Amino acid sequence: MSKTNAVKLPLLAAMVTFAACNSGSPSQQTTADTTKVPAFNLADIDSAYKSCDDFDNYANGTWKKNNPVPSTESRWGAFNVLDKQNKEVRLKGIIADITAKTDLKKGTEEQQIADFYTSYLDTTTIEKRGITPIIPFLAKIDEIKTLADWAKVTGELQKIGVSSFTGFYAEADAKDSKMNVLYQSQDGLSLGEKSYYERQDSATKNVRDEFVKHVDNMFALAFLKETTPGKTILDFETNLAKIQLTNVQLRDPQATYNRAAYAELKKLAPDFDWDAFSKSQDIKADTLIIQNKPYLSSANTLLKATPLEVLKTYTKWQVLSHFAGLLPKKFDEANFHFFRTVMAGTKAQKTRPERAIRSTDAVMGMPLGKLFAKKYFPESSKKKVSEMIENVRKVYGERIDKLTWMSDSTKAMAHKKLASFTYKIGYPDKWKDYSSIVIEKDKLVENTINAALYQHKENVDKIGKPVDKSEWGMTPQTVNAYYNPLNNEVVFPAGILQPPFYNANADDAINYGGIIAVIGHEFTHGFDDQGSQFDADGNLKNWWTKSDRENFDKLAKRYIEYFSSIEVQPGFKINGALTIGENIADLGGLTLAYHALEKSFEGKEQPKPIDGFTWQQRFFLGWAQVWHANITDAALRQQVQTDPHSPARWRINGPLPHLVEFQQAWGCTDASKMVLPADKRVVIW
Repeated sequence: MSKTNAVKLPLLAAMVTFAACNSGSPSQQTTADTTKVPAFNLADIDSAYKSCDDFDNYANGTWKKNNPVPSTESRWGAFNVLDKQNKEVRLKGIIADITAKTDLKKGTEEQQIADFYTSYLDTTTIEKRGITPIIPFLAKIDEIKTLADWAKVTGELQKIGVSSFTGFYAEADAKDSKMNVLYQSQDGLSLGEKSYYERQDSATKNVRDEFVKHVDNMFALAFLKETTPGKTILDFETNLAKIQLTNVQLRDPQATYNRAAYAELKKLAPDFDWDAFSKSQDIKADTLIIQNKPYLSSANTLLKATPLEVLKTYTKWQVLSHFAGLLPKKFDEANFHFFRTVMAGTKAQKTRPERAIRSTDAVMGMPLGKLFAKKYFPESSKKKVSEMIENVRKVYGERIDKLTWMSDSTKAMAHKKLASFTYKIGYPDKWKDYSSIVIEKDKLVENTINAALYQHKENVDKIGKPVDKSEWGMTPQTVNAYYNPLNNEVVFPAGILQPPFYNANADDAINYGGIIAVIGHEFTHGFDDQGSQFDADGNLKNWWTKSDRENFDKLAKRYIEYFSSIEVQPGFKINGALTIGENIADLGGLTLAYHALEKSFEGKEQPKPIDGFTWQQRFFLGWAQVWHANITDAALRQQVQTDPHSPARWRINGPLPHLVEFQQAWGCTDASKMVLPADKRVVIW
């Protein structure tokens, strides 16, 4: 069941949700890491740069010189380093302990983890089986005789995660957030975003040319009979892209919320058999939320005009592409070359054991998370983070009271929403039951399919039922955080509550520039361009006066224009409209964290400088440390076209010129490159 373009707003990356339901929590016999990590490594600073002209290179220049992007990565920074530690050290140790056992009972989480990991490492069996595991799907596609047959088969394939031109998923109703409802969304672009099919610069044209070669190669490797499949797929997806919403348009929760009777699907796209498509996914709903009605009408016209053999070729490609990483080496390497090397600049694959850990984590993330939290997340950290969250909440309230552009009536509603924020820290309070997923040592593709079917059924079963607000959208080991507007909640997995984000051995200034700014970031998502459209109960409902919303939109527009002027490569600029939510959240998070830190010193003696830096300066060093990163040229181009987050360099340098606190901390003059005139600064929250 596709979950494309859901409304949840993660800090760094898309969320992966894996489901089920059992009570219990890990015991707190925790063996947290004892290695002390420096609060801030002075060796990272490059004094050849001036802090007031280029703070990223000043604070991180030497780090960036000494930490080029590894050949197995497309970007390398604080998130990646910590993610590698969580997966390739901690999860590796947990999995090693499990696989060493010889008495694992069938259906237990340990058996599932051990056998999935083993199935991924068993390359001998993978090579021997070839594409046998996916032949039934390809054969089913060959048997398609009509458009109705195609609708049925694509529905069946969606149950196991294979994309088509549209997808269904269940989610809380944006206008009745206590109940789950069926959503429909656009889908089916192999290159991920319509701009890849439209841009005429040489780099993007090269991606399209390489895509055609890649598809042709994959069909040849599978001994499929279709001629020129690459051109066929590119032509079809280009036509599909033309009728889809842009990633900026998809950010509008009002425009993409179109409640309709299920019968309206048939009227909007009468030549597509929605009954067959839905029934083959075990979906039944009287009403649903349609993302974009004109898209369905246009898609109907496109499908009618497209020869059935083209649709069959397209569907075979989706199957091949979806499973390529689980097939023999020649498919796996071809898939890696295009999607990771051509599109993201990654030069080499990780080792098979490293990939086995990550794949096991992707499929059995929550069971692994239970063990991870038990071993690496002490209760003391949960308590400390709770205190920090409440400090941010208090300061946010004070900031709301001081706003000059917002009326008292809207401020009262903002306070109501702020007071209603809930939060989750570390790991779920109840754990789900995965025992029904069949995992075998020698069937990697089937194991992945069984896990997908489980997830699909769990999602389908939600339709028309109350929302389980205890459910998590990330595993405990994830190096990330998110705000969910439908629950009006902020969520901080254990994985991110470690250095450099949260360092128990660091001074307050470094931690406030790190984890407190992250907390403030997530809080601010509740009041960014999207989150501000949801009320205290998580419903898509206006709580603003007309003039206040206009004031907010004017400030947001100025910030969009500011980021849109930043060119990261010749011909490639940050999309200010796409990144506005994250940019507002960064600006708000920094503002909240700084003033929360300042407030914590009230009535106390001001902290003395550490390593020659004042607490004000160390706060900003903490922020820069969190976002230090290098990125390949290809990945940078991909990011500015597809990612709602600005590149890491501009998450550091972008908001700072708008903060008078930064100028004062570093003694910047009006002539400094990172100082804006007062009338050009944007202050929202």
